[in-house]
Amino acid sequence: MAGVDYLIARGVADAERLGIGGWSYGGYMAMWAVTQTPRFRAAVAGAGLSDLTSEFGTEDEPAYDEWFYGLPYETPAGFVKSSPLTYVRAARTPTLILQGEADVIDPIGQSQEFYRALKRYGVPAEFVVYPREGHGPKEEKHRLDILQRVVGWYERYLK
Repeated sequence: MAGVDYLIARGVADAERLGIGGWSYGGYMAMWAVTQTPRFRAAVAGAGLSDLTSEFGTEDEPAYDEWFYGLPYETPAGFVKSSPLTYVRAARTPTLILQGEADVIDPIGQSQEFYRALKRYGVPAEFVVYPREGHGPKEEKHRLDILQRVVGWYERYLK
């Protein structure tokens, strides 16, 4: 947020037209940001993670999370504290969620959970699933669709 403030102060960014987005850990950070501040007018979360406990139990390689937090069955507090779903009631930012159906790194359930929670609290959200795709979409038609959707989302909410 300090970096965003710096760019606004320098006239590089417009405080009234801030967007955030990312894929994988960047998707997690977008999910996190919209649950922590209303300053972003639009968000895109690709293959993010919303509930670190359920992600630990469903992802292909949970060693990374274990290194940070231990095991959710023994030390759940860090998992809960670092999960966007814990704070989703505060989210207000329109969020586009993109996900590969066959993602084993950040499984589809992470995006489904976040989408359902946003809709529950009346936050504008769209959820797009790309069939056959894993963590990083490979099919050209899917990659083009992602680019078009991201640009369209930002044009819709930031213009």
